[in-house]
Amino acid sequence: MDKLSLLKKMLPGLLPILIFIIADEIWGTTIGIYTAVGVGIIQLVFIGIKEGRLERFVLVDTALIIGMGGISLILHDDIFFKLKPAIIESILAVVLGISAFSSKNILMKMSERYMKDLVLHEKQILQMKQQVRELFYIVVLHIIMVIYSAYFLSNEAWAFVSTALFYIIFGLYFGFVFLRQYLNNRNTEWLPVVDKEGNVIGKATRDECHRNPELIYPVIRMHLINNSGQILLQKRSLKSDIEAGKWDAAVAGHIKHGEDIEQAVIRESQEEINFKPDFLDLLEKRIFKAPNSTALMFIFITQTDKNIEANKKEVEDARFFTFEQMMELKKEKTTSMGLNQEIEILRGILS
Repeated sequence: MDKLSLLKKMLPGLLPILIFIIADEIWGTTIGIYTAVGVGIIQLVFIGIKEGRLERFVLVDTALIIGMGGISLILHDDIFFKLKPAIIESILAVVLGISAFSSKNILMKMSERYMKDLVLHEKQILQMKQQVRELFYIVVLHIIMVIYSAYFLSNEAWAFVSTALFYIIFGLYFGFVFLRQYLNNRNTEWLPVVDKEGNVIGKATRDECHRNPELIYPVIRMHLINNSGQILLQKRSLKSDIEAGKWDAAVAGHIKHGEDIEQAVIRESQEEINFKPDFLDLLEKRIFKAPNSTALMFIFITQTDKNIEANKKEVEDARFFTFEQMMELKKEKTTSMGLNQEIEILRGILS
């Protein structure tokens, strides 16, 4: 059950309050309470007949209407009926509090019950915990407002705080959540998820791809050779999350979701070494499995007679090496995921 579903379930509990306000204005408090209690009972019977089951939330809500309304009638004081929304929300606050601040996530179990195919990643679970915490604070704040309005404000002000303000607050909150998620998605790097042949079958964030070896994501690698038969190597950024500071192919990077392979090669080449290739030859396509990720590598080669300068914002350095010099670097200074596995292909090209 998601948070919106929970709010929809709370909606029937607000109808008796609205009925009470109308009846109270026309016939007085006693008739207003009688009418509200009657509406609660009718709701319980109607939903039971319509859905063929006893809805627990409506049952608790109706029982509170009868109980609090009955006490109000006996004591001739409508304060007990007015406190009913705060009591209902207190139950919700307890559920939210346990889910947010303990290892027993009641909301998660309720969601799994109603949506049996629901699978959440660790990051999504943490986001859900954060939102449940925020909802807990909002509900507690509204409970305080309801209690204050019941004791110190007019019936009209109490009605507004108990009903309209409840939905205004939650509407604003969910609008804020939507905007926050929208902005986060705009700043998230999405990668295509592919099969072993390279066909796009979905998308995932860069972080998800680097943490889940079940997801195959495509990467491009480009080797650049000059007219002297030397090969350009880049030294990976020290900020890189994979094999930082090691020597690698001239260009290496991810393919963005919605981007084709050659576009990715050209973009990465311009970003990393300020170079736009005139042509690209595909050398090899292979799967590379790391402990936490799986990449489908598209390996290209091209040639240039230009001087190359590294973009120091993207990589640490870029230099041309002879094959012999590259073999010297191979001793723990080059990438195991790429360059070391491509030595034999490059040997044939450079010899």
